[in-house]
Amino acid sequence: MSKPWAGRFTRATDRKVERFTASIGFDRRLWPQDIRGSVAHARMLGRQGILSPEETEAILAGLEEVRQELAAGTFPFRVEYEDIHMNIERRLIEKIGPVGGKLHTARSRNDQVVTDLHLFVKDEITAIRSLIFNLQGIILDRAAQEMETIMPGYTHLQRAQPILLAHHLLAYF
Repeated sequence: MSKPWAGRFTRATDRKVERFTASIGFDRRLWPQDIRGSVAHARMLGRQGILSPEETEAILAGLEEVRQELAAGTFPFRVEYEDIHMNIERRLIEKIGPVGGKLHTARSRNDQVVTDLHLFVKDEITAIRSLIFNLQGIILDRAAQEMETIMPGYTHLQRAQPILLAHHLLAYF
């Protein structure tokens, strides 16, 4: 398979260069976001009349098959495709034929990278917020249990006045 960026190169890329430039080892974790972005993009192409309804449905069904492979851990990642975007696009084309290549219409790899990273960060923030809310609940519960526990308060690393452990715990809230 020729590289999408191969252009006028006549010789194959050295394997060491391929391994050095391939990002699939890192960005394979972006597959949920890449699929979501591709689904949204396919729907947009369909709504704009760039894809026919049949092409849109074929791409969406193919993306769902690819998503299932990724979720099941059976997706055949290939380092020669370099990144998650090309791995998914090539697999889609394998599954549904040349119409899968139309998914790349009106977007660049850089568009995909930015979209995937934006969605990844958004998903991670949601997960972190959930963890923070759980921690806050634990702190509140523990503070409620420690309303009678007295401990020394510190100012500038020196003992100051007695405080309740509950108040100390709530300082981290």
